[in-house]
Amino acid sequence: METSPAGQASALPRKRTALFWASVACAASLIGVALWMLAGNPAVPGGHPLLPGILLCAVAAGAAWAVLIWRRRDVPRPRSRVRAIGAWAGRLAVLALAAGLAWLTPFAYQPGPTAEAGPASDLTVTETSTAITMSPDGARTTRGLVFYPGARVDARAYQDILGPVVGAGYRVVILKEPLGLSLLDGNQARSAIQDNPDITSWAVGGHSLGGVAASSFALHNTDISGLVLFASYPVESLRGRTRLAVLSVSGTKDGLSTPEKIQASRELLPADTEFIAVQGGVHAFFGDYGAQPGDGEPGIGRGAAQQQIGTATVSFLGQLPGGR
Repeated sequence: METSPAGQASALPRKRTALFWASVACAASLIGVALWMLAGNPAVPGGHPLLPGILLCAVAAGAAWAVLIWRRRDVPRPRSRVRAIGAWAGRLAVLALAAGLAWLTPFAYQPGPTAEAGPASDLTVTETSTAITMSPDGARTTRGLVFYPGARVDARAYQDILGPVVGAGYRVVILKEPLGLSLLDGNQARSAIQDNPDITSWAVGGHSLGGVAASSFALHNTDISGLVLFASYPVESLRGRTRLAVLSVSGTKDGLSTPEKIQASRELLPADTEFIAVQGGVHAFFGDYGAQPGDGEPGIGRGAAQQQIGTATVSFLGQLPGGR
């Protein structure tokens, strides 16, 4: 039996279009980026559950899309010009989503000199899906500090630099922020306060973008007596906020929260704000997460800078009502 030319043509594999390969790239990027983040960065599964949840959804969506592509690989799908444009726009949006997820990769905790030297005092650490709580071991305290990490920085990166605060008798709650962005839940400190009803005197603090969230929280919550800014400044004026003490600690070599920006923030902060400048300090010295793109070149060692930061913070908190 002879096969007709038409039959021979239908038996041949269908030529893959550019849109087909774009679909393959989209499915692969969703799966690849999500698995890379989940398996390659301990800060992702150990952080706020929102990011791992989104990544798992991305894996599922990418896998389902891959199966659909395989099943329809030889099925002709004629499209009008309008539908073709829509299909390309959708795939570009998916690739942008994958790139956005990759951008959300947090800076993971990298133990620094303080961790290598061991804790300065005995403390108890408890961890939940949304916070890390450090308390003086065996000691009752009524003083607390809620701390907002910098953008996309692992909450664990602040355990060591805030250790001296715990040693001074404070309970420290380091928030795990949704997607590593404090502004997505600027009121998150309220949950930490409610979870610690035995603490009667509270201060809030934050690093970089976390300091912006902490400033806003302190502005709108009068039960907060102190605000600690690490390489940060507010976007709203706190001049009219009474009974709020503020500490601003910055680095003179910071390439992100530059000395000029810190100087400009004086107009937004109370007149009696205490300003401490760590000579040679950079943005990434306010936590233990390695170098940060766009930062300056340090003129001091990380350990020496963090010692100054810790000492200034403990001294400031000790001056608050009920601080000693």
